[in-house]
Amino acid sequence: MPNEQEPEIPVALEAVVTRLGELEVVLGAHVAPTLTSIRASLIAAMAARDRGDAPGAVQQIGHAMDRLSALADQLDPAEAMLMRLLAQSFRTALLRGDEHQVKESTTAMFQKSGAVERKKS
Repeated sequence: MPNEQEPEIPVALEAVVTRLGELEVVLGAHVAPTLTSIRASLIAAMAARDRGDAPGAVQQIGHAMDRLSALADQLDPAEAMLMRLLAQSFRTALLRGDEHQVKESTTAMFQKSGAVERKKS
């Protein structure tokens, strides 16, 4: 059972893991090893979240975000810098337990990525 004082790790991680393959289509097969590493970090983050290890989950999410930023550097260094700033804001908010900032950072990351939140009917 999660500790009420620890930050909630977003369930959206599952969605990110399932959609990582789309990046390979866009960026090319040469990014497959990096995407495999990112996927492993996010799966480890979900496992940490599920066992109530919020700091461990944040660490794994941070590692994945750093790897994604490195991929973004290949396409657009300015966007990669923005991505790193958003990632740091997200990490800091999670560690502080600032749910409002976590939601704002998540929204900004989804908007910048072009991802669209789909509501289940």
